[in-house]
Amino acid sequence: MHDKDRRARCLVREHDDLRSRRPGGAKLDRLNAVVAGLGDTARLQRVGGEYRSAIAGGDAEPGGGVRCSLGFNVKKPGTSTAYLLTAGHCGNVASTWATSGGQVIASRVGTSFPGNDYALFQYTSGIARPGSVNLYDGTLRDIANAGNAVVGQTVGRSGSTTGFHRGNVTGLNVTVNYADGTTVTGMIGTTVCVEGGDSGGALFAGSTALGLTSGGSGNCTSGGNSFYQPVTEALSVYGVSVY
Repeated sequence: MHDKDRRARCLVREHDDLRSRRPGGAKLDRLNAVVAGLGDTARLQRVGGEYRSAIAGGDAEPGGGVRCSLGFNVKKPGTSTAYLLTAGHCGNVASTWATSGGQVIASRVGTSFPGNDYALFQYTSGIARPGSVNLYDGTLRDIANAGNAVVGQTVGRSGSTTGFHRGNVTGLNVTVNYADGTTVTGMIGTTVCVEGGDSGGALFAGSTALGLTSGGSGNCTSGGNSFYQPVTEALSVYGVSVY
């Protein structure tokens, strides 16, 4: 389906301050007092060592004053060099991306928007980067391969604002005219809801990567529709693969 009349919005969100801080000094004293006041209903426990962060598909990516979502972790075949894919309109505004805790983890290699909507960042930190997608229910979905969407197919979408949602593919090769005057072509159209900050997140079916969240209309309360950059094109352009 080719539709030149689709109008929607790109889905970045102004940078939320999502940094977590370890309590200490007066803050720790206040925390201890609060916990003590709760009696047997609460317990404050210290654990030795450090918790190690990991970032998977659908997780938050702050950078350049906005927050987007990670699409898929990828690598160059035959190497251990790791990258992440996200939306091009997210890549246009940031030369580096960080975790929600503020740790810079990746630097931009390339970005393409408008026309297309994909960007590649190379990891610059040792953060764990599983080849999976966050389902926002405490579990991850392993991504084993990439493929092309099919009209009528049931798909899932993961993003850092609204988590995991399902829907169906409604069209292929869709042209989307965004409200800011930019246009992207060759998009996947779906009935999945999206909101600001979900941009760049993963579209998939089972263990197959399908797309990167580009934009949409509506929201996840009243419903809406959304559009995705086919991931196979981005993988081919950059010579990388999912794992």
